Amino acid sequence: MAKKGRNMAEKSTIEWTDATWNPVRGCTKISPGCKHCYAQVFAERFRGVPNHPYGQGFDLRLVPEKLGEPLRWKTPKRIFVNSMSDLFHPKVSAEYIAKVAEVMIQAPWHTFQVLTKRADRMADLLNTSLAFAASAPHIWWGVSVENQKHGVPRIAHLQRAKAKVRFLSIEPLLEDLGKLNLKGIHWVIVGGESGHGARPMSEPWVTALKIQCSKAKVPFFFKQWGGRQKSKAGRLLHGRTYDEMPIQVPLYSIQLNSGKFENRTV
Repeated sequence: MAKKGRNMAEKSTIEWTDATWNPVRGCTKISPGCKHCYAQVFAERFRGVPNHPYGQGFDLRLVPEKLGEPLRWKTPKRIFVNSMSDLFHPKVSAEYIAKVAEVMIQAPWHTFQVLTKRADRMADLLNTSLAFAASAPHIWWGVSVENQKHGVPRIAHLQRAKAKVRFLSIEPLLEDLGKLNLKGIHWVIVGGESGHGARPMSEPWVTALKIQCSKAKVPFFFKQWGGRQKSKAGRLLHGRTYDEMPIQVPLYSIQLNSGKFENRTV
């Protein structure tokens, strides 16, 4: 149970992040990777519950009262932006997306991880109205890649975006993706689908991606094998865990007493 007054979003069980932040809630499905969306399953459990954050189920809506949340978290965190939605959904205005990005710029002691399936829209905005945030090293911009038909083309959109840090979330991995172009990609996450109806992931598909990342010198993070009970399947690949993260990008630490920021690199 969370401590009294503590926001549950401040802590996440997702292996590659520390916290989640959802200034948008809800989404609509656009590709096979969405079939067993964990966010939809969670949100729909609470449809109709009075005064619940997901009382409207998975219907898309803006939550402007959540915009300032990261500014109140003074301890540096990796923050998954919109774990329960897609910031670049067509029903989210460019103006509102810019407001979300402005908050991220104002909180450089955090690392923000933005993930979308609407890669074309993200790239267009990063090269225009979001250019002020595209070059920020503490904001990582990523796309989901689940298969060759729908997922792989998103990589090219990400590569044309003038972003400082780009990443791929290859989860759920639904098939062998073949040879990928990893130029300009700074991080790759791979994972299998979990929960009821989870589609299986083959070890050779994962191994092929690990080899490609090693050759391209791209950090590789293996999240999970997945399955109906993902904890039983674990996250070991070839007998070990892979928790690699992007390196040689600036990190920021806040000095609470002075209110100044110290820029350091790893």
